[in-house]
Amino acid sequence: MSATPHADPGRGVFETLLVLAGRPVELDAHIERLTASLAALYGSPLPGESIDAVLDRAREIEHGKLRITVRPARGQLELNVSATEIDAATVFPAFERGVTLCSFVVAGGLGDHKWADRRLLEHFAGAAPAGNLPLLVNTDGTVLEASRASVFAIREGRLATPPADGRILPSIARRQAIEVAMAEGVAVDEGDLTLSDMQASEVFLAGSVRGIEPVRALDGVELRPPNEISAQIAAGLRRRWRVPAAEPVAAVAAGPRAGQPVR
Repeated sequence: MSATPHADPGRGVFETLLVLAGRPVELDAHIERLTASLAALYGSPLPGESIDAVLDRAREIEHGKLRITVRPARGQLELNVSATEIDAATVFPAFERGVTLCSFVVAGGLGDHKWADRRLLEHFAGAAPAGNLPLLVNTDGTVLEASRASVFAIREGRLATPPADGRILPSIARRQAIEVAMAEGVAVDEGDLTLSDMQASEVFLAGSVRGIEPVRALDGVELRPPNEISAQIAAGLRRRWRVPAAEPVAAVAAGPRAGQPVR
């Protein structure tokens, strides 16, 4: 079992995903990533009852987020599934509801597993100014990821994001945002970003619960408002997730209550 020095693998790994009208969004992709982490870290498969437990729990949720946690316990892997209703306005939020970021240094990043041990991130959240979300930066000054999402910047009509090189989580929303951008003809650069790069750009986050989330400020510097490129990416991801672009997210509750993964 191996782990970043910033997390205790004994606490397990987890996935968090959006649930709309009982439908867990992109469940297949989340199960695939979770299964890969369990094999790499513990040499064990996903517990057999996992998908049924997830679907059963999701059916109880109209509009919320679902968390799947798996941890080693008594020589085997233990599954826990929990769900919480969330405010529709927090999913694909408007710029006015966007986030402000505060940077913190994490040597080498948190790695490519979604650790259930969130103590370091909780410490950063407590140390940040009220309402700020932690942004993780490596010791060389390169930007890694936000505490709950991947980071993107738009520079000269191109989309830039840190590489998934083992220092950051290979985010499902990150990958899908890149796929949407490329389908829209937007050039994508996966490479190092600095805080100065981001402070001179439009910035947004991509996460599996909130979707595309505008960033209003970074370390006290106000950032550019959303432009056409970020709007295209947000619209494309909403279509992929089956969230109508011109309606509140909660409106999908009137749609089919499918109990199957969306791929």
